[in-house]
Amino acid sequence: MSCEQGCHNRLYRDPKKGKISGVCAGIADYFSLDVTLIRILAVVSGLTFSAVTIAFYILADIYLPVKPDDLYDDDQEENYWRKYRKSPKDTLADTRYRFRKLERKLSRLEAYVTSDRYQLDRDLNDLDSQN
Repeated sequence: MSCEQGCHNRLYRDPKKGKISGVCAGIADYFSLDVTLIRILAVVSGLTFSAVTIAFYILADIYLPVKPDDLYDDDQEENYWRKYRKSPKDTLADTRYRFRKLERKLSRLEAYVTSDRYQLDRDLNDLDSQN
């Protein structure tokens, strides 16, 4: 992944998933919504506010960058960022919980490695491997 800080939280056009230029697909991806819903809203808006909607779509097509192919390393990372954009507070709490859990595991591991039990287990394994 080669992008600057904050690139995952930007609004992009997604021409690969789009019908015309990918504006609706990019908006749907950014807000974690179904692209069909966004397209229906765009058509209804186009029928109701045609000049404004068309102007917005053209400006979005011109100014929104195309979504990079290597924006995410895998599907898991893409799901993480989609979840983050949808609810940053919940995602941050989840991340804090995961780091605390990892910190507890690391603390237990450090306690075991620095204990006498670790040396005893190691010596017993060495004896088993010699036999």
